[in-house]
Amino acid sequence: MTPASRAGRRPGDSGTREAILHTARRHFADLGYDRTTLRGIAADAGVDVALVSHYFGPKQRLFAEAAPLPLEPEPLLADLLEGPRETIGHRLAARVLSQTETAEGQQKITGLIRAAASEELAARQIRERVTEALLLPLAEGLGSPDARLRAALAASQIVGLMMTRHIVGVEPLATSSAQTLAAAIGPVLQHYLTGPLAGPVTTP
Repeated sequence: MTPASRAGRRPGDSGTREAILHTARRHFADLGYDRTTLRGIAADAGVDVALVSHYFGPKQRLFAEAAPLPLEPEPLLADLLEGPRETIGHRLAARVLSQTETAEGQQKITGLIRAAASEELAARQIRERVTEALLLPLAEGLGSPDARLRAALAASQIVGLMMTRHIVGVEPLATSSAQTLAAAIGPVLQHYLTGPLAGPVTTP
């Protein structure tokens, strides 16, 4: 072992890669995309900034890997469509909330939502993964008219809840149980996905 490898920085192994990801996830969640830097992540993770770039490239690519959605839309969609139509709103709310109850899940969703305000990559990820891959196919699979509007309304409810609960910290949303919130917003999502929408609706 060389003197350089014994001193200071941890070597570039898989454990280091995971440590960088864990640190990056926390920085994106706490600071947002704009204020997070590769140098700050490297310093906090105890590695050289060149090693961060070696593993992940530019900040955009690191963000894409560190802050994905805490749920996979495709298997969730299949599971939701297999269940009863009349409970779709509650089941959707319960599944989304359960995936953001862990510390890692909260870091992912808060990092993503904070970044979406200023970074197109994050905004596109929410649009593509939440709306296009989950909520729009869900509304279409339920046979609901105006599926795209319904998906957008459901997305506003879910993303808004995540923001007020985990970023703004509005009480009692911030400390209510996932079960309590799922029971409260489930009927709203049910209406958006399957109920009548007031007035004529035109979607592109």
